[in-house]
This record gives sequence, C-alpha cells and structure tokens, in this order.
Amino acid sequence: MEIQFIPEAVTDYKSLDGSIKKLVNEKIDNLKENPYLGESLGNKNNIDLTGYYKIYVSKKSYRIVYRIIKDGIEIIEIWGIGKRDKMERYRKKR
Repeated sequence: MEIQFIPEAVTDYKSLDGSIKKLVNEKIDNLKENPYLGESLGNKNNIDLTGYYKIYVSKKSYRIVYRIIKDGIEIIEIWGIGKRDKMERYRKKR
C-alpha cells in the first residue's frame, strides 16, 4: 500500500508538533495494513465527501482525512490532517 500526501496535507503535517506527528505516523502505518480502518464519509453539512474516510488521532483531537485510489495498485491519498475544528478539514476538500 502506497501513501501519498496532497500538498495541503504536507503543510498540515509539517505544522504538527512532534508528539502528534508520532501518533499520526502510527495511524498511517495502521492504514497501510488496513486502509478501511477509518470511518467512511458521505455528505457532511452539504459537502459531498463520498469516497473519503476519516480516522482520529490523539483521543479524537485530530483527524486524518483520506481516500483510497485503486488503479492497479492501491494508494492511500492523505487530504488533510488537523484539529477537529468544525468542518474546516472537510471544506478544504472541495
């Protein structure tokens, strides 16, 4: 399973402190083993997130938003990492 970050997610990741990065890395390693660990998203507050998933980090303080791409090889594409700040993580996905 390959992991790719979109540019915005790289920025999100770089802004995290070291202890949160460690927890995010653990979750991403878990996703490599089972990409369906996260909760499937659908329509959240009139934002269509069909095909995207979320997985929580640090007692649900942070979430990783990702999608799974299948084109001969499975790729997990990380779309955002950040605090649970209302719907902000999801609005960036449009």
